[in-house]
Amino acid sequence: MCFGELLLRFSPQANGEWLQQNNIKVFAGGAELNVANALTNWNIPVKYFTALPDNYMSDDILLDLQKRKIDVSAIQKSGNRIGTYYLQQGKDLKHAAVIYDRASSSFASLKPGTMDWEKILEGVAWFHFSAICPALSEDTAVICREVLKEAERKGITISIDLNYRAKLWQYGKQPQQVMPGLAAYATVIMGNIWAANTLLGLPVDKDIHDKKDKQAYLDHAAKTSIALMEKFPQCHTVANTFRFDGAGGAIHYYATLYANGQLFSSAEYSCSQVIDKIGSGDCFMAGLIYGLYNEHAAQDIINFSTAAAFGKLQETGDATQQTIEQVKQLIH
Repeated sequence: MCFGELLLRFSPQANGEWLQQNNIKVFAGGAELNVANALTNWNIPVKYFTALPDNYMSDDILLDLQKRKIDVSAIQKSGNRIGTYYLQQGKDLKHAAVIYDRASSSFASLKPGTMDWEKILEGVAWFHFSAICPALSEDTAVICREVLKEAERKGITISIDLNYRAKLWQYGKQPQQVMPGLAAYATVIMGNIWAANTLLGLPVDKDIHDKKDKQAYLDHAAKTSIALMEKFPQCHTVANTFRFDGAGGAIHYYATLYANGQLFSSAEYSCSQVIDKIGSGDCFMAGLIYGLYNEHAAQDIINFSTAAAFGKLQETGDATQQTIEQVKQLIH
């Protein structure tokens, strides 16, 4: 099960061309739905939990998810609106250009104590969520803890993506007041050394960029992974991604996986231009779940996850359409 808010992304062209053309691209996404889309594409059975208003737009979305073979039985029909955000084509969610319009969305309006988690989690072997959910409101943070407690009680594997959104966390709580209590449930943690610092309070070398040395980043990934496992004893697997922006839209990308007391690293991937940055990290997370779910070797898992994330950079839209074979062809 992937748990999180469904968002509509409005993706206008730059310089106001969308106004002249009376046209703007819209994509249904959200971090956890992007993961779900990739997993179902790779033949992993997946259920999705979110909340949507009871209207025809939600019905269209649900029908589309069902066509993709995503189980929508856990989706709640409540509230009054679907959350949205605006981001120019080719930009990144970390970029200042992102505009959120998700306040009082159906998902953000969910109330603690109103969901039957035992029923919702029926048949679930793996539960995935991200740091975006508890960033929305105090209620969503409490709801995260509710479902995590039930998932732990049922012996479900739990994974978390430490994606940090600076424009969220506006309800009076800092990430480090909330996230450690939620990350403690996770057996698989994915993020990067900077997110682990911001969200969980782990130390980060502020001079790491000045070293300009890949080995220094790999060593830091190992150090952060070990520290995460010490702080959160349930965690047995940690992945860290490294994506560096270059001149003219270039991207340089690689990742690490720490498991069984050993650090595994991927090959390095580079491209001179990117089509769409949205969903690359979600695609990596999906690759991680795909490999662990199928009990692949650690090196194979990091190879697949990194190649999938890199391939997503050349796709338009929030969710990857890559097949397993297409991802494997990218591995080097």
